[in-house]
Amino acid sequence: MGTVTTRDGTQLYYKDWGAGPPVVFSHGWPLNSDSWEAQMLHLASHGFRCIAHDRRGHGRSDQTWHGNDMNTFADDLAALLESLDLQRVFLIGFSMGGGEVARYIGRHGCNRLSAAALVSAVPPLMLQTAENPDGTPLKVFDELRANSLADRSELYRSLARGPFFGANRAFSKVTRGAIDSFWLQGMQAGHKSAFDCIRAFSETDFTHDLASFDVRTLIVHGDDDQVVPMAAAGQSAARLVHGAEFVVYGGAPHGLAVTHRDRLNEDLLQFARG
Repeated sequence: MGTVTTRDGTQLYYKDWGAGPPVVFSHGWPLNSDSWEAQMLHLASHGFRCIAHDRRGHGRSDQTWHGNDMNTFADDLAALLESLDLQRVFLIGFSMGGGEVARYIGRHGCNRLSAAALVSAVPPLMLQTAENPDGTPLKVFDELRANSLADRSELYRSLARGPFFGANRAFSKVTRGAIDSFWLQGMQAGHKSAFDCIRAFSETDFTHDLASFDVRTLIVHGDDDQVVPMAAAGQSAARLVHGAEFVVYGGAPHGLAVTHRDRLNEDLLQFARG
C-alpha cells in the first residue's frame, strides 16, 4: 500500500500486491479499490503484480472539491502508472472505471499497455440522446442526484439491495456481506465527489476514446445488467474497439465481479496470460 501525488497535489491511495507482469484495476462508483480484492487476490496468486487505486474523492484518497471529471481521473491514472514506471500493463476498468480506462487511452495512448478490459463498463455513452436511443434517460440520473442529496446512505443501500447485484431477482444469491460492503465503500467516498461523478459517468461520451484502443481488449458484460444496460454499453463498445473479444455473462447483473467472481477471475487470468 502507498500513495501517489498527482500534478495538482492530490494524494491517491493504492494497493500493490504480488510480483510479475502488472495488472492495474480501476473501480466503479461509488466504490474504491476494495471492490477488486477477489480479482487482485486471484491474479496476484498466479504470478501477476496487481495494483488498484482509490479514485480521488473515494476511499482513502484525498477528497477534492474540484477535478471530479473523467479527464482528471484519466490523468490521475496516468500519474499512477508513471510514478510506478509501469510497462506492459493489463488495464482493467469496471463500470465508471471502464470510462476512466477509455479516457486514459484516449488522452495518453497505449504505449504503457499490453491489454485492456472493460467490465460492466459505461462506454461509449450511458446517457440517452437522439444519437444514442438505447441509453438511459436523463431523469434517471436526476433522480440519483436528488436521492444522493436527500439521503445518500439510503441510496447506496437501495442500489445494493436492488439492481446493482440483481438482488431484486428471484434467483439472486447475493449475500448481506456484499450488500454491506457496497454501502460501506460508498459512505467512504466524499459526498461532493460522489455527487459530481454521477454527471461524469453518465454524460461523458467515450466514443472517440474507444477508437484509440490499440491493444488486445476484453469486454465483459452481463445481459441482466439493470444499471448499465448491455445494448448501450458493452455491445456498442465491442463494435467500436477493433478486434475486441466480447463475452456475455448470461443472467449476470451489473456487479458481476462479486456475483460471478469465479468466472471473471478465470477469464481475466487467461486474458492476462495472453
